[in-house]
Amino acid sequence: MDIGLIALAFFSIFIVELPDKTFLATLVLATKYKPLYVWIGVGLAFAVQTILAVVAGGVASLLPKDLIHTIAGLIFLAGAVLLFKEGRSHQNAEEDEEEYAEKAKPTNGARQILAAFMVLFAAEWGDLSQLLTISLVAKYKEPLSIFIGSLAALLAVSGLAVIVGKQLLRWISLHLLHFIGAGICLVLGIYTLVEVVAS
Repeated sequence: MDIGLIALAFFSIFIVELPDKTFLATLVLATKYKPLYVWIGVGLAFAVQTILAVVAGGVASLLPKDLIHTIAGLIFLAGAVLLFKEGRSHQNAEEDEEEYAEKAKPTNGARQILAAFMVLFAAEWGDLSQLLTISLVAKYKEPLSIFIGSLAALLAVSGLAVIVGKQLLRWISLHLLHFIGAGICLVLGIYTLVEVVAS
């Protein structure tokens, strides 16, 4: 296990996921259902999605090293562009909240956990955090470290959404978070591609 890679995965996934739709979805679900049940359901969805991303990254790591690093670098750069565009044209968060509120059908008990799981599991497919996890595993070939860092970041973001989501959105602009995430992806992308050219 590599503490540095755990920290890298945590930091990059946390920054990318914080302004993401899954944060808003978790926030809205926590206003409709018991927050603890929402966090458990969301956490289970993130765990399954992270395992799938780590497995995909492991398969990708069997490709030639330069090809893996080039693809990883391009994914980071594409992530930077996507986050920058989202930051510039981010719609009102209230519209997103209404969309997730409609999906939160009245229920109780374990069904709230299942509902949270289903909403987040569907929302995470092809998500930038999933692609970054695949890229990090393929590049560094440390699946356990990347899994721990990525899942910890996703659980931390969903925990923030459940506990202080509304207040957090009052203090921090989603636009700013998008731009910070774009900057991190840009740095990771350039660094990765420079490594390819230098090798």
